[in-house]
Amino acid sequence: MSALEQALGPAIEVVAKATRRQFTVEYKRKIVREADGCKTPGAIGALLRREGLEADGCKTPGAIGALLRREGLYSSHLTTWRAARERGELAGAPKKRGPARRVVDPRDKKLAEQAREISRWQKRAERAEALVELQKQVAALLGTPLATETS
Repeated sequence: MSALEQALGPAIEVVAKATRRQFTVEYKRKIVREADGCKTPGAIGALLRREGLEADGCKTPGAIGALLRREGLYSSHLTTWRAARERGELAGAPKKRGPARRVVDPRDKKLAEQAREISRWQKRAERAEALVELQKQVAALLGTPLATETS
């Protein structure tokens, strides 16, 4: 290590790609509820401030901004989460992600199985016909008559 590196301390490592934050439904509900508590109507909020009381955790104007700064959020987060709440997306359990699961019909499964079985039997019949044809050719080359079936 050079004297300059020792003076500056350890090298700072920069991450190549930042990871995106993911918020849980419970966290979103908590923040929206807290922000909505800060939205007291002007006259009631002024009355509460004059009396020195708190309006659901918000004493001063700009409490929503303070909440967002404290949590490291943007106002667009709050807007998006409020819209999601209005649509009912924050009400229940989180939605499952990914493609919807296909329901397999038992009849389709049976049809596929039967198609495989038919294919297997057709190949077996073709092999048998090819063997009979080969036996006929060998018999013709050797000059021996084939025994015919008697029914």
